[in-house]
Parts: sequence; C-alpha cells; structure tokens
Amino acid sequence: MSEILFLDGARTRAALEPHRVLDAVATALVAVARDQVSVPPRIAAHTPHGLLGAMPGHVPGLGLAAKLVSVFADPARPGRSSHRGLVALFDERDGRPLALMDAEPLTEIRTAATATLSARALGRPDAGPVAVVGTGAQARAQVALLAAVDPGTPVLVAGRDPERAGSTAALHPAGRAANSIEEAVRGAGTVFCCTGAVRPVIRRAWLAPGTHVSSVGGSHGPELDADTVRDASLFAEWPGAATTPPPSGAHELQDLPDGRRVTLLGSVLGGDHPGRRRDEEITLFKSTGHAALDVAAAHVADAVARAHGWGTRVAL
Repeated sequence: MSEILFLDGARTRAALEPHRVLDAVATALVAVARDQVSVPPRIAAHTPHGLLGAMPGHVPGLGLAAKLVSVFADPARPGRSSHRGLVALFDERDGRPLALMDAEPLTEIRTAATATLSARALGRPDAGPVAVVGTGAQARAQVALLAAVDPGTPVLVAGRDPERAGSTAALHPAGRAANSIEEAVRGAGTVFCCTGAVRPVIRRAWLAPGTHVSSVGGSHGPELDADTVRDASLFAEWPGAATTPPPSGAHELQDLPDGRRVTLLGSVLGGDHPGRRRDEEITLFKSTGHAALDVAAAHVADAVARAHGWGTRVAL
C-alpha cells in the first residue's frame, strides 16, 4: 500500500516558493530546449460547455507528473473562462504516486515564472518600468511574483476595469494603475501581457525600441498585433508554439514567413543562444504553456510541503 500527499489550494499556493519555482522552471526550460524531456502532445475531451485537458510530462531530476484541467465558460463573468484541475506527481524511478495538488495556483506561478525568466534573459538591464496588461488571475499572479522577486521596480497595471487594475497593482509595493493600456505600454521597457483576449490588445506603435514583451494569454485569439510579431525577435517555450495550431500553438506564431526563426527560451537560459543582440531590438516571448513546467512546479510544491509537514497523507 502506498501513501500520497494531498495539498489543498491554500497549501499548494504556500508551498510554491517563488525563488525555488523560478529555478526549477529554468531547469525545465533548458531541458525542453535540449530535447531531454518526454512530453506527448496535449489531448482533450470536449463537452458542449467546455473541455478537460490532459498534460503528462517527465523532466529528468524533477519528476513525472500529469495535469488534468477543465476549461469552461464562467457564467458569473461573461467573456471569461474558469480553469480548474489537479496535478498528480509520481516518483520518476518506480512510478509510485507521491502527491496530488491544486492545479490553479501551480499553473499561475509556473506561467508567471516563465514570463519573468524571459524578461530576465531577453530584456535590457536598464529596461525601467514594467507594464502588466490584464487584471485576471494570471495578471495577479504575475504582479505577485514580481513583488516577491523584484519589489523595487515600478509596475503599471492596465485593464478594462479600473477598479480591478487598482487592486491588482496594490499587490506590488511599487505598483499603480495606469489610465489605459496604451499609457502603460508606452511607458514600459518590459511588458507582460496576461489577458483572455480574442483580438490584439498591444499595438506595435506603442512599443519603444528595446522593449521586451512577454505574452502568456490569448488562448482564444491573438494578444499582439501582426506588426509587433513582424518586427520582434521571437522566442517560445517549445517548437510546437509555432508549428502546431491553437490552442496547443500560439495564435500569433501561426503561418510565419519562411525563414522566420523562433528561438527556444531554454536555449538562451542554457547559454546555447545569445538571446538579445542589440539594445534597440524588440524581443517577444510567446508562451503557450508546457507540461514540463507543471512538473517543475509540482516538484517544488511537494518538496516544500514535505519539509514543513504540510498536507494530508492518504493511503491508496
């Protein structure tokens, strides 16, 4: 009989220590770029109202895990969707189930961590203020992570709802709400775009030379206009971001002209690609999510929870 550690939402969130998640996600991204992971294509079962997706993956040294996540329209928030699910972590040596945890906080922080790593690797050292576009769960997770690892850099938050923009900005000690998305983007050297957009919310004309853009939303359509994609150096988590159709691939990276290169972020983090080449270069990281990142975050949550004696142990 084996024993599994169960972490509810609060314990999962508490166990996802930001600096440790950043380190683990960086390790996973490098492994993806070097083709050292085992991650099959995503699958999903569809209902008339939503879907249930499955994302298994193995990252050597971090573990073996699978995420089950449902994506359904949220009737309480027209135009928005809810994401609910769980992540199961297994021993990579003997296959024993080790832990079961809430997928929502895990997905939020591993996505924010990936975006933050892209900004560190591709942004200019003197980038200045940060803009976060969006006021939903992912935008709030991004601002909270920035507050934990970079509390001194000013953060401008912009979205459709000024009240939500203000409450999101309040998560960061140097945060404030911008009057508009354009205002936030024009004044920033780094832009995190975290929306559920179905059409572009970022315009090329708003981006100053040398801006880094990290786009993690846009599951239902492009967050960025075609001119931004045209003029930027492109980076992603995995090759399929450009070679597979949405929702697995990115809307913005479909049908790129012959010869357009999409560099893997892990290649930059691992020192196999220089990343930014010029100060005035616009860099764009487009995230679609990847199961290896779930493995990385689950590894951290399990280790931290066991060290603190958190969670409920259940015999199977």
